[in-house]
Amino acid sequence: MENFKELNLSPALATAIEELGYTAPTPVQAETLPILLAGPTDFLGLAATGTGKTAAFGIPLLEQLNPARFEIQALIICPTRELAQQVSGQINLLGKHKKLRSVPIYGGAGYGDQLRALKQGVQIVVATPGRLIDHLERGTVKLDKVKTVILDEADEMISMGFKDEIEKILESVDEETCNTWLFSATMSKEVRRVADRFLKNPKTVQVNRTEMLSSNVRQIYYKTKEADKPDVVCKLIDVAEDFYGLIFCQTKSLVADLTTLLTSRGYKVDCLHGDKDQSQRERTMRAFRERKVSILVCTDVACRGLDVKDLTHVINYSIPRELDNYVHRIGRTARSGKSGLALSLVTMSHIGLIGRIENMTKSRMELGVVPTRKDIGIKKVSGLLSRFQAVASHAKVEELLDASWQTALEAMSKQEIAARLLTLTFSDTFVDHDKSTIAQMPGKIETGFGGGGGYGRDDRGGRDDRGGYDRGGRDDRGGRDRDRA
Repeated sequence: MENFKELNLSPALATAIEELGYTAPTPVQAETLPILLAGPTDFLGLAATGTGKTAAFGIPLLEQLNPARFEIQALIICPTRELAQQVSGQINLLGKHKKLRSVPIYGGAGYGDQLRALKQGVQIVVATPGRLIDHLERGTVKLDKVKTVILDEADEMISMGFKDEIEKILESVDEETCNTWLFSATMSKEVRRVADRFLKNPKTVQVNRTEMLSSNVRQIYYKTKEADKPDVVCKLIDVAEDFYGLIFCQTKSLVADLTTLLTSRGYKVDCLHGDKDQSQRERTMRAFRERKVSILVCTDVACRGLDVKDLTHVINYSIPRELDNYVHRIGRTARSGKSGLALSLVTMSHIGLIGRIENMTKSRMELGVVPTRKDIGIKKVSGLLSRFQAVASHAKVEELLDASWQTALEAMSKQEIAARLLTLTFSDTFVDHDKSTIAQMPGKIETGFGGGGGYGRDDRGGRDDRGGYDRGGRDDRGGRDRDRA
């Protein structure tokens, strides 16, 4: 399958695909679409984030729904509110000419808007597990007419502790008339148990690791000491042409501390972690998409499902212990045929992970050289020359140079004048930072930022890895949402 026209889709859906600019299908789409369009079946798809899964299940789902029936005909379950919002948005774009509509349901938001949307009548619900269970128990969502249930990123939901909720939801639909499509990046024992229990003779598609990684992403790792990581991050940002990307840390405390340091150095930076409520997260993402913020520091799960285009860089502050997360992370850049950089900071105690990643992904990682202050200075100075030469209004400024300026300039060479102006322009580059700023980050360099790669308690079973969930709500694994308490 080389293009979407081969699928003989309905005119309404074909028009939507064309408007969205879809041309050649991704590997997972090319293998999945013919199977799911052929007729009712259970399905198991193994593919990483960023491989085009939403269109792979969204297109056949929309083809089978009846727009004249204003009842829930399909259910998509996602691990995080961000992914639920993203999937719902993409489904609505694909289904707009067919008059099919989805509504996202997730914790961390009031019930009012969700109830109003449900009462208007929708064919598709995209939900996080905890909030969906609450709606089922309230009787505000009914699944008796559902013909297709899709589990998106099932491995993530199960790793977050949602296995019981997933099973309860799947038990709520008619197994005789409902098909289940399960998508996962990995096939853990728990995912296999869910698949074996609820999927009946599923058709299976597995995208190879090499296909999961874009050929346009360049992977580079830098050997560094833990205490030097903050400075290395700054240098990698400074040497970039136009940095617009993500920095992944293991825990929310590391995220907060690195964000504070970068902010103090003048970078346009914000963060995502489990302590941010929904309104804060939405403000952060709006600023990032509008490029008012160019750097987003985040935990893995807090950033899962983000729909951000044209990212130039992904930086791994440390390589994740779960190497599948490495694929998830770097898959966020080099999309839609564009190039991107995946940069990883590696201490000598974790250098062995490089070989494991290369074996897993069947790709090579380059050993990079950390840029020096001189390298950064040369890049910035040379980059300013054309703009310097193009300035047309300098005559107005010349009129303001009084005798004191004339005297000072006469005592300097042209090179000294230019050097002084460039030093003022790039003061952060040519002035050494006080390392006490880093030392003041409480215990994180030696223990949290460093200390064995930053694998503290927060990244294993704590709320930090549930970054997309409500504090104190069912979606945060702590019971009901606050407005039900």
